[in-house]
Amino acid sequence: MWLKPDEILLKNAFKLWVTEEDNKYFVLQRRRGYGEGGGGLTGLLVGTLDTVLDSTSKVAPYRILHHTPDSQVYWSIACGVTKEEIVQHWDWLQQTIMRTLSVFDSSEDITSFVQGKIRGLIAEEGKTSLVLEEDPEKFREALLRFEKWFELPPKEKLVTYYSCSYWKGKVPCQGWLYLSTNFMCFYSYLLGAEVKLIISWDEIWRLEKTSNVILTESIHVLVHGEDHYFSMLMHLNETFVIMEQLADYSIKRLFDKEAFQREPALSDPLQITKRGLEAHAKSEQFRTFFRLPKEENLLEVHESFLWVPFSHFNTLGKICLSESYLCFASQDGSQCHVIIPMREVINVEKPDSGNRALTVCVRGKRALRFSEVRDYQRLANSIRSRCGISASPQHSASSQDVTLMVGQKDSSKAVSTEALMTVFHPQDVENLDPKMLKEKMKEQSWNIHFSEYGRGTSMFFTRKTRDLIVRGVPEALRGELWMLFSGAVNDMATHPGYYSDLVEQSLGTSTLATDEIERDLHRSLPEHPAFQSDTGISALRRVLTAYAYRNPKIGYCQAMNILTSVLLLYAKEEEAFWLLVAVCERMLPDYFNRRIIGALVDQAVFEDLIREHLPQLVENMTDLSFFSSVSLSWFLTLFISVLPIESAVNVVDCFFYDGIKAILQLGLAVLDYNMGALISCHDDAEAVTILNKFFDSVTNKDSPLPSTVQQASVGSNDKTSHLNVDISELIREAYEKYGNIRSEEIESSRKRNKLHVIQTLEDTTKQNVIRVVTQEVRFSASHLDGLYNLFKRQHFLCCYWTMKSPALLHHDPSLAYLEQYQLGFQQFSVLFSLLEPWAFCNVKSAVSLWVFRLIDENQDGLVNFKEFCYALDTLYSGSFTNKLKFLFKLHLPPECTFIQHQGQDPNTDLYVKLTGRGKVDLQAYLKQWQNEILKKEETIKDLPRINQTQFIQFSKTLYNIFHGDPEEESLYRAVAHVTSLLLRMEEVGRRLQEPSSPSESTKPAAADEEEPSTEETATTPESSDTSSSRNSQDAGTDLTEIEWSFSFEQVLASLLNEPTVVRFFERPVDVQTKLGQARVSQLKT
Repeated sequence: MWLKPDEILLKNAFKLWVTEEDNKYFVLQRRRGYGEGGGGLTGLLVGTLDTVLDSTSKVAPYRILHHTPDSQVYWSIACGVTKEEIVQHWDWLQQTIMRTLSVFDSSEDITSFVQGKIRGLIAEEGKTSLVLEEDPEKFREALLRFEKWFELPPKEKLVTYYSCSYWKGKVPCQGWLYLSTNFMCFYSYLLGAEVKLIISWDEIWRLEKTSNVILTESIHVLVHGEDHYFSMLMHLNETFVIMEQLADYSIKRLFDKEAFQREPALSDPLQITKRGLEAHAKSEQFRTFFRLPKEENLLEVHESFLWVPFSHFNTLGKICLSESYLCFASQDGSQCHVIIPMREVINVEKPDSGNRALTVCVRGKRALRFSEVRDYQRLANSIRSRCGISASPQHSASSQDVTLMVGQKDSSKAVSTEALMTVFHPQDVENLDPKMLKEKMKEQSWNIHFSEYGRGTSMFFTRKTRDLIVRGVPEALRGELWMLFSGAVNDMATHPGYYSDLVEQSLGTSTLATDEIERDLHRSLPEHPAFQSDTGISALRRVLTAYAYRNPKIGYCQAMNILTSVLLLYAKEEEAFWLLVAVCERMLPDYFNRRIIGALVDQAVFEDLIREHLPQLVENMTDLSFFSSVSLSWFLTLFISVLPIESAVNVVDCFFYDGIKAILQLGLAVLDYNMGALISCHDDAEAVTILNKFFDSVTNKDSPLPSTVQQASVGSNDKTSHLNVDISELIREAYEKYGNIRSEEIESSRKRNKLHVIQTLEDTTKQNVIRVVTQEVRFSASHLDGLYNLFKRQHFLCCYWTMKSPALLHHDPSLAYLEQYQLGFQQFSVLFSLLEPWAFCNVKSAVSLWVFRLIDENQDGLVNFKEFCYALDTLYSGSFTNKLKFLFKLHLPPECTFIQHQGQDPNTDLYVKLTGRGKVDLQAYLKQWQNEILKKEETIKDLPRINQTQFIQFSKTLYNIFHGDPEEESLYRAVAHVTSLLLRMEEVGRRLQEPSSPSESTKPAAADEEEPSTEETATTPESSDTSSSRNSQDAGTDLTEIEWSFSFEQVLASLLNEPTVVRFFERPVDVQTKLGQARVSQLKT
């Protein structure tokens, strides 16, 4: 490998390098301790030094130096892993460069020429693969070490690497941590002790930063119950972020397909870089904080001051610029931030060079003044260009006009344009009872807030905004504020007419989702008048059906109907749709899918917060899983299902402003309020009763809703059990006690717990599969566990380096456990060749295809774990008869097709096609289970006869199985003897059944005369094939038109008379050894 010319001092290197060849301008050297005479104490010391110092010499112990006669300075220009590689570089220098150097007059010119030539070669090599790396030269050297040490497939993409210590027991090993797209690897070499670690990201259960007495700060990785600690990292936070991103990327791509959406930085596993991952992490944090659509990416960040008109001072913060938004967040503790859509910007005034300021003018006669912006000119140009790009005829009107235009378009298609609450509970202006007066006072407070902080998309968000939220949002403003806080207002403004088109397209569709929606329509807030009429039910049906049509990966999930019902009460129909989009796709990611992963993750986060903030409860209730089961409905429905509707909407207010943080805070406050009762309860049922009674006692004393709309408390008759608790007081208490919980900590905890939740679900799947399979095979549970891990990894191996692998496309977590991981022919042939006991089935052989077809019972081009284990169990532990029957059936149609005679590759899709699967067909599953129950045991008499061509191939397969065995000679003779015997039996049978002429009757005798010599010479597969074909020819030329055939009983009876063959097939197989060998070889195939 050519290296960037690097100056070295040769006099200090004499003890570490040995010169092999040299000339006037170049020196070829070998690292001491490698090659001839290597090893010993010198080799140990040099190897340790190379590893610790991250020297390329560890994997490339040969190098070429350039020098000139009148200079003491040497330049390293090439290195090599083997002598052959370095000699090629040496010969090229001799033949190409040496002749040219003679024309130069000065040493400086010679060195400059050589350096330029080498740099040109490096640039040519790295044009495609290393363009995106920060330091291509160092990265090339690191990549060389990575490939040499870990021997992973060439497609594996190295992302970055770090020096660190790995704690193996109580002893740290200093070495290097390599992070690639699919693996985390560590290598250390100290005084002859080599430590090599390869962990795939999809195996990790927990990834977190920890500290203890010995390790001040380290990264903890939990894999299959084993703890790994990495410390002494110079950039620990940076390393952890990259590891977190890679683990999360692997989880999303391989397990959690329902929520995975391709993003530019992660679109191709072969092009992922450290820079791309860091940018992706920042963009994700940016979108989460400002509630922006997933299409937005953080492009520019500028530190600046923003003039805050309501406080009359400049606040320090950062300007964040994306494709369509200009955002600002303060950093001085004022908790002030503002979001400005580019469509709202009408002008950027000429920058003031004196204090590096610029003014951004937005619609509604408002302006924001940023000062002390270091690169203010560039920022001004960026905003101008993006406003020009995003401007469109619709955006020339005000945001209110846009909403009106959208509403008008929807109304023409029978879409409701009014919130259901305004239809079924219009406010009485003349009613001046105390509750309505308080409601008016709330509205007045918000109007004052709007006049100071702005209204609409460019409103300032401050502490005062949160204070108003905690006190309660007025009924009249609830829909508008939900749209604003969730970011749904931006989605709707940038997609005019989208919802009405969806409604039209989804109208009349019939899917599993629409069936479930119809079933749940009348279960959604049935006590509310709005959903006792066709108006509310129809609106709910349209929103849910349109969303299922928009996002078929989620479709419809229970609890979506309850949430959407509440949204429709306070928002127009189209607004309710976009609020649902914001909740399902941004604010509660992965909640509404078949495995409710997001809710399970937040339950784990909730448990962590209970341990941290409610230690007294933890001490008395060691099993916190109870709170997980109880709180599931809290998270899925935002407390709507457990609180009266008039109280639950106040919780929803806080949720749209603070996200999941508000739900977690309220959950802690509920447990804290009932701490004494929960500690004294005797079982889970009593604890559930306590919480239910508490929720029934929660009221909203300020709610202006009439009694016909409010829910009656279930425990209202039991006045002594609980005093009424006002929801506003409960929310205020939650913010006072737990408001210091930071959103960043919650997001970090979410990522940490997501790994554990996913792996727990995967482990449950594995245990269920093993429980089903163990009833039909003789493998032990530990062996099935190892087989499952190999099978699952083989499924993933074809997914690691491509986004369009058949296995990845057909992985559906909603399928039955056995169907979740399946192998196509390519993956099956690789794994089967590693595990089958006789090495007769290589990866590209036709026999692999026959085995695949035989065990693929439903002929869908995919093999599940049960089918795979059943085949291996037969070959490992089956009786002699069953093993022979398996091999016999391989050579019967349709499994056996002689594609090699047609010049075709058995791997082509012409012979193995993946039919794939659409929606889950429950009827098909029921029919399949019924057939399995009624299926009777196959007997040897049920097998068809094997014809001449198939029997010859069967004999060849037996020869392949016996090849390399210590008794190979005896086994070949046995097969040849059985072949001859079967041919004679077939001929005798044919002669008895058919009359023959005198001339024909002499021919079998000729065949009999040839038989002894046939048996004597049949000691190889080739000679046996020849003898078999000769026997078949000598049997009589009159039989060419009618082929002979054998039954399985004949073949079995003949082979049972050969003790050598019977001994071979009854020889036990060491399953554990086979699994260990396959584990080591699986990544290298």
